[in-house]
Amino acid sequence: MDLKLKGKNAIVTGASKGIGKGIAESLAKEGCNVSICARHKKELEATVEELLEYDGDIISVAADLTREEDIQMLVDTTFNSFGSIDILVNNAGTIGKAGTFDATPLAKWKDVFELNLFSVVSLTKKVVPYMKEKGWGRIINISSENGSQPYPDMIHYSASKGALDNFSKALSKAVAGDGILVNTVSPAFIMTPLVENMMEQAAKEEGISKDEAIQSFLKNHRPNIEVERPGTIEEVGELVAFLASPKSSFINGANYRVDGGSVAAE
Repeated sequence: MDLKLKGKNAIVTGASKGIGKGIAESLAKEGCNVSICARHKKELEATVEELLEYDGDIISVAADLTREEDIQMLVDTTFNSFGSIDILVNNAGTIGKAGTFDATPLAKWKDVFELNLFSVVSLTKKVVPYMKEKGWGRIINISSENGSQPYPDMIHYSASKGALDNFSKALSKAVAGDGILVNTVSPAFIMTPLVENMMEQAAKEEGISKDEAIQSFLKNHRPNIEVERPGTIEEVGELVAFLASPKSSFINGANYRVDGGSVAAE
């Protein structure tokens, strides 16, 4: 399917690896020009090299999105390179250190919310005027199953993603009249390099295979994933590309859960 993304200009944050990299690749495959952002310059440069095989232009911006001046630099660099910003994918985020309510100090809450919510708000506020000027835009916020189904040992992360879900819904109502559609994608247990390393470590500690470690995790921690496997980065990236495209013109304010059924509620 041709998603009609050729020539569109996108920002993808947290895009040097994992889900963000997969999203950038899915957009680049469709001919989109992509500005990828992350903190580490060498990782970004390596990702750019991989994405150059596609038709779209790829640039990278090393930035810390908890710094206002870095957010402005990302927006300015992208606009000056491409001439417009049509698509914003807010993917950068942090899980923080897992812990219960009693064990998680307020400072850790603030750190998680700073990246998972406030950086998204700040970057979005800077990008929306460019979209309003064109009368067209797509904003996709990458959340998590935790936003709908919070876990007590990840309480600050879950709360930050719930807040992001709510922000996305409210923003979708505020800017739809300007031709800007806002949606959320909420993955769960996606086999990113980080998750793969976690499974390999668990397998080593328990003296079992990686596949056995994955099945153990599914049984003990994510029993509602009815398809009985982790998701893939591509399954997230391709959905985001569709939501970023003109073909998603009647989808607004939705939260798409790429979770294999992990969230038990409707």
